[in-house]
Amino acid sequence: MTASIDSNDLTQSSNELKRTPLYPHYAQLPGVRCIDFGGWDLPVQFSGIQKEHDAVRRQAGLFDVSHMGEFLVTGRSAESFLNRMTTNDVTKLVDGQAQYTLLCYPDGGVVDDLLVYRISADRYLVVVNASNIDKDFAWLQQHLDGDVLLENVSDNYALLALQGPRAVEILRALGAGDEVLELPSYRFKTDVAVAGANVIVSRTGYTGEDGFELYVPAGQAGDVWNALLAAGEPFGLLPAGLGARDTLRFEARLPLYGQELSSTITPLEAGVGFFVKLNKDDFIGKDALVKQKEEGLPRKLVGIEMIDRGIPRSHYPVYAGDVQIGEVTTGTQSPTLKRNLGLALIDAAHSALGTVVDVEIRGKRLKAEVIKSPFYKRLPKE
Repeated sequence: MTASIDSNDLTQSSNELKRTPLYPHYAQLPGVRCIDFGGWDLPVQFSGIQKEHDAVRRQAGLFDVSHMGEFLVTGRSAESFLNRMTTNDVTKLVDGQAQYTLLCYPDGGVVDDLLVYRISADRYLVVVNASNIDKDFAWLQQHLDGDVLLENVSDNYALLALQGPRAVEILRALGAGDEVLELPSYRFKTDVAVAGANVIVSRTGYTGEDGFELYVPAGQAGDVWNALLAAGEPFGLLPAGLGARDTLRFEARLPLYGQELSSTITPLEAGVGFFVKLNKDDFIGKDALVKQKEEGLPRKLVGIEMIDRGIPRSHYPVYAGDVQIGEVTTGTQSPTLKRNLGLALIDAAHSALGTVVDVEIRGKRLKAEVIKSPFYKRLPKE
């Protein structure tokens, strides 16, 4: 749930960009490179994408994702409102549980993908993509019904993501108890004391690794950031930028709005149909998605591996013979696997494993094969 980094699209940051509360704590670090990222002055890397990627896979990385948006949804009708707006079933949540879900347009295209946190029966925290904050808020506001209050509280929070196999040890070193360290996936705890701050800690992740998210009062973000880096130093923790965050989520086949999901790509085409509950009461986009499922998907998101030498990049055309059948949504040389891999949205007729397609790279058609994804899955704990 953060945007992709393409080295061809990077522009240097300026003083007019928005900055997170953590910017002063890393802007002067040696090696940090901040860029204009959707109007935000954000770090793409601190010590190198490969090094930061490896740290998250093997030890731990700390990300500033405070540019993400947070909405507070409260009132007696909060649950029914969110259930009508989103594809997943909000009524299945219990206090302290989070849910990945999507907002859809009536035609099934995606407004955004997001997380819904149930604090109580009439109080929810909704976390949205930074580039979609204004659009999402307007969309939800437009459809308000019943006893519901919608508030944009994004400026109240800084968001830190501590990711990697040693994340538990690092939080333990800061005094976190078992009620936090043993949180199941997609559970969270409020009122957790971390470095003197009152924090929400969750366990959702966007890297394919174990880890935690810390929603910190904006004014105390620097204290928590510095305390985590200090506690994590013996465990190999590194600050990590958006470049590594993108390669990590790509290997784990986690979708990115604007690439694997968009207003013209449905959740079913993107392969996240598990989070679309077509058997629940009506929600915006349900009719279109039911019809798409019944008639068969016209396109599917698939993994591809280059056979010929070349790296597939976002928006590179994909062909079967002389016919364009789709395009690459994300691609790179996998930092973990050292293979040239991509995700591509292509005509369903060519989506079977083992199908050979052509990717146009710099005017040349190069061979690639449809392969199984995710490309990377962490091993279960013994």
